[in-house]
Amino acid sequence: MRVLVSACLLGENCKYNGLSNRSQAVIGFLRDKEAVPVCPELLGGLGVPRPCVELRAGRAVTRDGQDLDAAIRRGVELALEAAGDIDLAVLQSRSPTCGARQIYDGTFSGQLIPGMGLLAAALQAQGVPLADAGELAAESGAGHAL
Repeated sequence: MRVLVSACLLGENCKYNGLSNRSQAVIGFLRDKEAVPVCPELLGGLGVPRPCVELRAGRAVTRDGQDLDAAIRRGVELALEAAGDIDLAVLQSRSPTCGARQIYDGTFSGQLIPGMGLLAAALQAQGVPLADAGELAAESGAGHAL
């Protein structure tokens, strides 16, 4: 089975703040699978650290209103190319690119709303099944840092 996975879940320090979301549950789940790690923000040319981004009216913006949508959408395109033919995507919870069930509401207040990040939505449009890292960790009973 070939699985696209948010690179931060494997311990890559690619989060906006320079840290990772390393998840033992995800790493264990992928043990017998072919993992394709991606970080759309890095692929789109954004560095680490970088400003925090949320989706506002469908566009990726920073707290101060800087529009990073073009860079992130380019990163999503490159992630899809890197993924090739995949059977599943395991994505970081709540992310503006990878969130599969919920995302932040665009006000930078910590408020969650139902929705998908840009990569998650693109994968779903291609018919790729999505797994949320938080749900996977809860199902496995393993601890994780999200």
